[in-house]
Amino acid sequence: MPLTFTLDPAVTPALRDGILDLWTDVTDAGGAVGFVAPVTRDEIRPELVRHLTAMAEGRHRLLVGHDESGGVAATAFFSFNTHRLMTHWVWLYTVMVHPKHQGQGYGRALLAAAEDAARGFEGIDAIRLTCRGGLGLERFYGSCGYQEVGRVPGAIRVAPDDDRDDIIMLLPLR
Repeated sequence: MPLTFTLDPAVTPALRDGILDLWTDVTDAGGAVGFVAPVTRDEIRPELVRHLTAMAEGRHRLLVGHDESGGVAATAFFSFNTHRLMTHWVWLYTVMVHPKHQGQGYGRALLAAAEDAARGFEGIDAIRLTCRGGLGLERFYGSCGYQEVGRVPGAIRVAPDDDRDDIIMLLPLR
């Protein structure tokens, strides 16, 4: 069953808790979303609060995918540039699909919904995102139309003696 996507949903306690659970489960399943497993909701909460604060200030927007039971199954945050020479593109952050839904095309659906949403943002010509090397994520994003446009070797330290590339991907919208 497909996900139902909502841009800028009302931030309720249920949504907040759903995102915390999603972020925890994705991280603990090995997902590259800013933390290293194992992680707790309490460790993730301050980062989510930063995202929600940026939303309240108009700097971020949230795209949520709900599954058939209404649970939070996928998310992506848009971050708008404040530098006057870079306002024509947005960052896509914290792109997540719950592990129980992976392999069902929901990641592609999330990226397609993000592309559709970004096309509706005034003056936006492209989406940029970064991904952690060593997991094959750049192949997935590439299959969704993103192009690798940069790579910083060893920029992400997952653990001592485990540095990963920070890969920059771009999806032109025009």
